[in-house]
Order: sequence, then structure tokens, then C-alpha cells
Amino acid sequence: MSDTQQTLPQIAGKRLLVTGVTGWVAGPVATALAANGNTVFGAARFRDATQREPLEAQGVQTISIDLQKARFDEVPDNIDIVLNFAVAKVNDFEVAFAANAEGPAALMELCQPEMFLHCSSTAVYAPDDHTPRLESDPLGDSHRPMPGMPTYSISKIAAEVLVKYTAKRLGVPTVIARLNVPYGDSYGWMMFHLMMMERGVPVPVHIDQPTSYTPIHSDDIVRSIPYLLSLASVPTTIVNWGGEDVAGIEDWCTEMGRLTGLAPEFAPTEATIAAIIPDLTKLHSTGFRSEVNWREGLRRQIATTRPDLLK
Repeated sequence: MSDTQQTLPQIAGKRLLVTGVTGWVAGPVATALAANGNTVFGAARFRDATQREPLEAQGVQTISIDLQKARFDEVPDNIDIVLNFAVAKVNDFEVAFAANAEGPAALMELCQPEMFLHCSSTAVYAPDDHTPRLESDPLGDSHRPMPGMPTYSISKIAAEVLVKYTAKRLGVPTVIARLNVPYGDSYGWMMFHLMMMERGVPVPVHIDQPTSYTPIHSDDIVRSIPYLLSLASVPTTIVNWGGEDVAGIEDWCTEMGRLTGLAPEFAPTEATIAAIIPDLTKLHSTGFRSEVNWREGLRRQIATTRPDLLK
């Protein structure tokens, strides 16, 4: 069987720690892993205790941690796999470095698991027009122009450095997955754009149009976890993580307009994220390819969150 035809079984019978479990990406991953016969500890700060209930109802054992403060007193022993999805999107660099970089390294030190997956971002790349970004391409501060995200790219780069160093020092097989644009039936960047379209607010797009990415649906994010973990190694492997199809803000807003009858307006600007298209050759070498087409994913999202808008 060739690499492109390889099918890996989903993870079962493991003790997993999934951080950032109240977030968009980690929650569905944790609940899917729990449903597959794993013992899953879902970690977040849980300042709102009601956030625990839907996770625990789906078999996730919730624990409170704080990566910024290295508060790990509720983390159990004998964790087999850590999946780190926690992220702080803040304006303060010291807080961002503590939460996004120092915290994951400290967690690896504490758990020393069989495997560690660190969710990074294609935000670490320096945009280069619409040239697909290889894992070895130059890094840069791509998210600084975006309002409210001045620390994001740099703290993500710092996290990769500390995670790689700690994994090598401890001998923990690790994979750093640079996620592009995640979305699902009930979350995603597109939902904010739909709200803007509904209110007649122009949607920001980069002046170097089209503002293209490779969105990946939650179903495919869940499916891809064992493929990503198959790359875990010492020294750490870095891999781009996205969906099959290149689609831009212009594309998905136009498609949402077709589905709803709302007419998008675009506002070209430099004060937003430029196109970042990851090269997925290394991801494909594991045998993984996404299955949810972005147009079908958008239809599902609107049907779930705003069925009243569907034509």
C-alpha cells in the first residue's frame, strides 16, 4: 500500500491529556478520543465551571490547569499522549511567552509522555505572495497587522523553539503541527464574516488578493490526529496541517452569499493577515488527506448555526 493510500486506525486504549479543551479545536478532538475508548483528561482553566458539563457528558474528565502560571496540580500521572492546543491571544508579550511557550515546555517536563503533539500555526510563516509555504521556509510576524494579535506569531515561534528543545533534552517523541484555518459545523472565522455580511459591514481582505488559505474542517482535524502522531520523533518533526483545497476569504464569503442571498462587500487593507498557503506534501506522506470539501463544510456550518439564513 502506498503512502497516499495508507489508513491509520484511530487512537484507542490510551491515557491522553488534551489542553485548551474549551476551545474550538481541542473540544471535538477530546470528545472523539473519549468516544473511542480512551481515558481523556480535558484541561483548561475552567474559570466558568459550567464549561465542564458538556465535556464530562461526553466522557471527558475535566481538570483545571494554567499554562501561564505552570499550575499543574490536577494533572494525573501516567499520561501516554499529550495534545497541546492551549493558546493565549493577548497583547502582553510576557503573558504570551509564559502561556504559549514556557507552559507547553513545562507540561512536557512534568508528563514526559510517550508522544507529544504541539499545535502551532501557519501564523509563524513570513508570507510570500501566494507561494505555498514549506516547513523549512522563513518565519515571520505575519499576524502583527491583525488588530488584537500583536503577540501571536512571535509567541508561536517561541513555543516551537522551547518545545523542540525540551523534547530533545528529554527524549520525548514530538510533532509540531502548524495549523492553517480550522472550522467546524459550529465554529470558524467564516461565522464572523457571515455576521458582517448580514449587517452590511465590509469584510477585510488583504490588498494582495486573493486572501487564500487551506481551511480544514473539524471532522478532518479529528481524523488527522493519528497521522500527525505517526510523525512524532526525536528530534521533533514539524508538519503543515490544513485541508486539501485552497480557498480565500473572498471565496468563502462569495459562497456564503450564494447560500444565503447576502451580498458580501470587501475592504482591501494591509491591516489584516496576508494569504498563507501551506505546502501539505509532508502531511500527505502520512497517508492523510482531508475529506470535507470547504463548500460542503460551509453549508453544514450555516445549516447548524444560522439555518434561518439558508435559501
